[in-house]
Amino acid sequence: MTRWLRHPIAAVVVAIALLIVLANTLAIVPETEQAVILRFEQPVGAPINQYRPGEVFGRTGAGLVLKIPFIDRLVWVNKRVLDVDYDNQQVLSRDQLPLEVDAFARFRIVDPLRAVTATGSTSSTEQQIVAALQPLLGSSIRAELGNQSFATLLTPERDQVMDNIQRRLQRLASQYGVQIVDVRIKHADLPAGSPLDSVLKRMATARQQQAVTIRAQGQKDAQIIRAQADADAAKVYAVSFSKDADFYDFYRAMQSYRHTFNADGAPAEGQGSTSIILAPGNSYLRQFEGAARK
Repeated sequence: MTRWLRHPIAAVVVAIALLIVLANTLAIVPETEQAVILRFEQPVGAPINQYRPGEVFGRTGAGLVLKIPFIDRLVWVNKRVLDVDYDNQQVLSRDQLPLEVDAFARFRIVDPLRAVTATGSTSSTEQQIVAALQPLLGSSIRAELGNQSFATLLTPERDQVMDNIQRRLQRLASQYGVQIVDVRIKHADLPAGSPLDSVLKRMATARQQQAVTIRAQGQKDAQIIRAQADADAAKVYAVSFSKDADFYDFYRAMQSYRHTFNADGAPAEGQGSTSIILAPGNSYLRQFEGAARK
């Protein structure tokens, strides 16, 4: 101790050197980061605090790690969900309509070793992956929307379209150790002007044709139902007549009287009243005489 006190400058230099060595030996990996150790720019060992599905916060591989000072280097890789945007790009639909598409994808780096290797072992791994995913997202959107009509994007099938884009993008993004969490199309609109007007006219015409088809089918079904009902009614009348001819004759006569004498109510609009003069013995009024006589 006395020796160090006699040479305070040397003591300070040694202390600083020890602190530098210690700082290059120990590192703290936070919960939100993954780390890959590079030794002479080559990966060493398994990634530290690598993402695992269903892991519990606070029980991951985060914390204090040791490395060889001045030889090993840590490359940090974000563990959280990240975004990649596809802003207002023009895409052709299957019906050759130019669409202005605004979309984005959410992703997570689940294989940091592959991510670091694919991006060249730099410190800006996330930025390089985002830059690499942007054209892949664009090609996936163009490939999928090129197989879909514009009308599909206005229906619930829009969700299936986004799922298809996500699967396409996942196949391309796996080389970067990335998991695509979600893909969303914020809007896919026609540019203002004649293309939009012509599409709206075509859609209106298609809806009118569809309405005519549905109306014709409804009239056809109604005629079939009405014909079946008439046939059933005739069958019931025939059965009734065969069982009790007198009752059937009485029932039909009452229906005729009701219609003839307008027992249902006042005359319909445009119709006047009519007087009917019949002889007491007229066969039409035989039901008023009590028992029906032939």
